[in-house]
Amino acid sequence: MTNKKKIGLSSLILMIFSAIYGFANTTVAYDQMGYASIIWYVLAALLFFLPSALMLAEYGSAFKEARGGIYSWLTGSIGEKWAFIGTFIWLSSWIIWMLSTSTKVWIPLSTLISGSDQTQTWSFLGLTSTQTIGLLGIVWILAVTFFATQGVSSVARISALGGLFVMFLTGIFIIASFVILILNGGHLAEPINGVHSFIASPNPQFSSPMALMSFVTYAVFAYAGMESMGGITDSMEKPEKTFPKGLIISTIAITIMYSLSIFLWGISANWGDVLGKNQVNLGNITYVLMNNLGLVLGHAMHLSNGTAVIIGHSLARLTGLSMFMGYLGSFFVLVYSPLKSFIMGSSPELWPKRMTKLNAVGMPAFSMWLQAIVVAIFIFFVAFGGNAANKFYLILTDMGNVSTSFPYLFLIGAFPFFKRRTDLERPFEVFKNKFWTNLIVTVVLIILVGGIGFTCLEPIMDHDYMTAFWTIIGPIFFGAVAWIFYYNAQKRSANSKTATDED
Repeated sequence: MTNKKKIGLSSLILMIFSAIYGFANTTVAYDQMGYASIIWYVLAALLFFLPSALMLAEYGSAFKEARGGIYSWLTGSIGEKWAFIGTFIWLSSWIIWMLSTSTKVWIPLSTLISGSDQTQTWSFLGLTSTQTIGLLGIVWILAVTFFATQGVSSVARISALGGLFVMFLTGIFIIASFVILILNGGHLAEPINGVHSFIASPNPQFSSPMALMSFVTYAVFAYAGMESMGGITDSMEKPEKTFPKGLIISTIAITIMYSLSIFLWGISANWGDVLGKNQVNLGNITYVLMNNLGLVLGHAMHLSNGTAVIIGHSLARLTGLSMFMGYLGSFFVLVYSPLKSFIMGSSPELWPKRMTKLNAVGMPAFSMWLQAIVVAIFIFFVAFGGNAANKFYLILTDMGNVSTSFPYLFLIGAFPFFKRRTDLERPFEVFKNKFWTNLIVTVVLIILVGGIGFTCLEPIMDHDYMTAFWTIIGPIFFGAVAWIFYYNAQKRSANSKTATDED
């Protein structure tokens, strides 16, 4: 155990960065809020990212031997029932991610082949493009599940290569943006009109206070994934020093990268000219902006229009390749990893026997197929709900954001109960003052509840009940399923105990 290689500060920073920073998050932020998204990303980092990460670090260090991840943390804080429901909703956030990504994955493939997103022109047997993409999404999740149940986990290594492509892509984006800025004499495609540009969104859909507040959820979503970092504190060199340093440095670095990237998009993309069109949606926004970056770079270098178009298509294709490879690798991990971790880490009595059974290659095949069917049904109903492509991807993004943010209500809300326990060894502890702990927990919960609430209420206020329904239904549906599972498990356990006593 003493010879085990420990995680150092630089390795930890890279791990946090790769788990949290998302290149596509910057394009979504610029599309929805323009420069005004920067202040929300900074506030989300200071008021959510840092305090939440420190809380999760305490969980992870106190329950470092537990197999069930956040399920074990919640069980040790608020009991088995709410831990099961909370973790089930956490699992649902990955299911919603698969639902969303199963349909979005075809956009990078289309961009890789055609140089631009052509999915809105795709049609099969007279179906609309949205319905066709929905069917392809169903085929994708079923195919990935089939191969994953056969034990083809080595495909996940592609995700590391995809990560390298995204890092390379980010580097090209930053360099190209500064080259354009210099060649254009410091002129920005999206002009800055004083402080107003950093407060008001150019997107008319985000002009109301209600819509503005809902962007908090988008900002929080950009920092999602840190719950996976809390369980590695016991593998670090001097965790009491390394982890806080790593978190603080990563928070500053990721916040700067997000803020800088959002600002740099304004060098090449005028919001009204590039994004204020019907052909642009949350699914293809990254490829549209990268294609535009190449086009503007070519014109800034005084190249012919044809050459500039080629540069734009090349950057879009590179983006499509990196995103597709990242999606492919992520899917083969996420289609079984969260599910297997939850089922194997929780009590077998909470699940029907078939769901806990592993196949010959160690995969919970029955549970994986059940998960795939749920995802396929959701895709079908969303895709055939009669919405245009831009509304389709907005619904999927809202579903993903709310489902991803919702489990943090359990994790953060359970923290004061976790702190009350006096029987735990706490190798890493930041929150020592009860008053400040409760105050910080309250602030983070207000941010989360406000963001989730505004995201759900905004479409209702606009009488867009279809978007509202799908945004809200995720956590409610999976929370209800979790409660039914738990209730039936308790009933089975009681019946079993009664039968044993009678014998």
